[in-house]
Amino acid sequence: MNLTVTPKAENFMRRMVRFGLLGKKAGFRLVVSPGGCSGLSSEFTIESGPQFGDYVLELVDLNVFLPESSRELLEGYTIDFADTMMDTGLKFFNPNARGICGCGTSAPGDNDPMVSTVSIASIARR
Repeated sequence: MNLTVTPKAENFMRRMVRFGLLGKKAGFRLVVSPGGCSGLSSEFTIESGPQFGDYVLELVDLNVFLPESSRELLEGYTIDFADTMMDTGLKFFNPNARGICGCGTSAPGDNDPMVSTVSIASIARR
């Protein structure tokens, strides 16, 4: 899989998993699906393990669980993390995109905005 996770995003994900207290096999599950102004929306949860069919991206001391459809949609992207007064959350960078989305809830698609944010308010614990 061609997906880059920056150190800042990786640290955020690792922290969330650690605070989730779900054990050593727990991970950060990222789901990208149709919806939002760019045509895609994103959400994430902290899970005790991967669900059936999830792709497991193994980083140092961190598992990222991606459903097959999300893995395909995120191919070639870079995931970063921002924490500013105006913006806190994951950022998705699509090097092939042609515009910018301002809604803050969408992940870019093939013909969609270059950068979008998933707010930390999207966190759910199962």
